Amino acid sequence: MRMRRMKNLDPRMEKCQAFRIAQPATLKGNWRSLKEDAKALWVEVGCGKGKFTAETAAANPDVLLIAVERCREAMVVAMEKAKAMDLKNVFYIDMDVANIEEIFAPEEIDRLFINFPDPWPRKKNAKRRLTHRGFLDKYCRVVRENGEIHYKTDNAPLFEFSVEEFAACGLQMKNLTRNLHENGIVGIMTGYEEKFHALGTPINRCEVVCKPFVLPPEEKKEQETNE
Repeated sequence: MRMRRMKNLDPRMEKCQAFRIAQPATLKGNWRSLKEDAKALWVEVGCGKGKFTAETAAANPDVLLIAVERCREAMVVAMEKAKAMDLKNVFYIDMDVANIEEIFAPEEIDRLFINFPDPWPRKKNAKRRLTHRGFLDKYCRVVRENGEIHYKTDNAPLFEFSVEEFAACGLQMKNLTRNLHENGIVGIMTGYEEKFHALGTPINRCEVVCKPFVLPPEEKKEQETNE
């Protein structure tokens, strides 16, 4: 998420330090220590300004929610929302989701949310899309088998690309819709989602059941080279 640079970013971040995990790698395999009674560990990648994050955490107090956002200007706004709501079950990491395997242990996550990611529309940038099989390979290593990815986007071409990637990786899809709110609001909406729903833009959504899969050798080699 791109935002203007904040002149007062550091003091605002400091006021929200209780919600920020500065060294997330130290919690790899032990995230539930942040909430020992948590019934599940959910992770949201690209939380933006955090409306969905805060409302999801508030609606599920028995779940530990970790939000990932590489734009610190957006993340501080998200943390401020959590602080204002006095939430105790949500924490934030400023990092690139490409490094997710450095932060979470194999099968540590129960559910992963991907909400309205950058579509990277140019064909040459397809591998940057968060639903490209290279990313799916990473997710399916850290999300437990039969755990789920919940995915939403307003971008129809990106959704079709994503559906093809899920199928190519042998991942089961369920509750797939290309007009989520056609008959009334369904679930918790992001701020971005509210804006585009109000404009009449259909929202695409599906749930993906995770399982291990093997990338073709040439793709795996290229992925490792890029890392």
